[in-house]
Amino acid sequence: MSNISFDNTEVAFKHKSNAELKRAKWLFSMFNHRWAVKYGPPLTSLALKLRLPIKGMVRSTIFDQFCGGENIQECGDAADMLHKRGVGSILDYSVEGVEEESTFDQNVEEIKQTIYAAKTEDKYPFAVFKCTGIGRFDIFHKASEGRLNEAEREEFDRIVKRVEDICQTAVDQGVRLLIDAEETWIQDSIDDLVLMMMQKHNTSAVWVYNTLQMYRTDRLAYLDNTIDLARKAGFKMGYKLVRGAYMEKERERALDNDYDSPIQPDKPATDENFDAGLRMCFEHRDIIATCLGTHNENSSRLLTELMSEENVPSNDPHFWFAQLFGMSDNISFNLAQAGYNVAKYLPYGPIQAVLPYLGRRAEENSSVSGQVGREMSLIIEELKRRKVWNSN
Repeated sequence: MSNISFDNTEVAFKHKSNAELKRAKWLFSMFNHRWAVKYGPPLTSLALKLRLPIKGMVRSTIFDQFCGGENIQECGDAADMLHKRGVGSILDYSVEGVEEESTFDQNVEEIKQTIYAAKTEDKYPFAVFKCTGIGRFDIFHKASEGRLNEAEREEFDRIVKRVEDICQTAVDQGVRLLIDAEETWIQDSIDDLVLMMMQKHNTSAVWVYNTLQMYRTDRLAYLDNTIDLARKAGFKMGYKLVRGAYMEKERERALDNDYDSPIQPDKPATDENFDAGLRMCFEHRDIIATCLGTHNENSSRLLTELMSEENVPSNDPHFWFAQLFGMSDNISFNLAQAGYNVAKYLPYGPIQAVLPYLGRRAEENSSVSGQVGREMSLIIEELKRRKVWNSN
């Protein structure tokens, strides 16, 4: 049995100074205030547009907590720190909200730059992208419902070519590629596209990974079906398992449009579904490579136990753990110290452009039951261990 512990705060926060820990404590405490989470990001965006002198404050607080820098080069220091402690970085270009063809093409080139960085630096074990960063949300929606007109079909074909370009670049460079999941009403077209890329590129090794949001009620059945398909067609699959990022939006849309919610009814059901998906991926590890994208200690421990029971080495390249930069350091660094493959999503982009991402991190920390409390308790425990809890 695995004896991994996630309670060692000395290991978790070795990379942070006393001042950085206190700043993190203050930041997480702000997430307990709903008004700050609701109004902070839009007010910050407005202030930046008005050129008010707040960029330095944003940079030194929430941006530095959750982002690596404004460009790939600026991410180097954070990535080097993580790498020295046995944790890889996944460069994540987190610019959102622009839906122009020229911008989509620019985003493809930026994503390819992250792939080239991963080729030359072993501190970057994966590359990643989001399909709505290279194509319009509405086109994925219409494609998922099979109602594209001729002009929209041509637009979707351009998206397909962008995805093919990114995937081919990753394979040519020998870099594993994660493709993020999105809202249910656009995910079918993304699933079909990623499955096509896996079938094309994952013949002898796993390069392309899809993402399964396990708070969805249909994901176990989808996973089971794709396993059958892969065995029959003779290709391998990569899956990143996450719980899910759009719960409130999904439930509200289902209610507004009078259809059954696609989301599990509560957290215990989601946890059960997630762990069942993990077990299924582990059982079929001969054809599935798994990236466990979670901040949940129990699910992380479960994978270490499954690996231990079946004598799978902790550094087996088919199994990775991933967390977001700035969160759950107790999971990331304790796993890394125990010899497991661990990576942090390292978002980057101009401060103004990544505010939507930072807003979601604030919302996530305020809405996920116990997340802020756990982060705060660990930080406080470490400050007490360092005997600086009451110092200025």
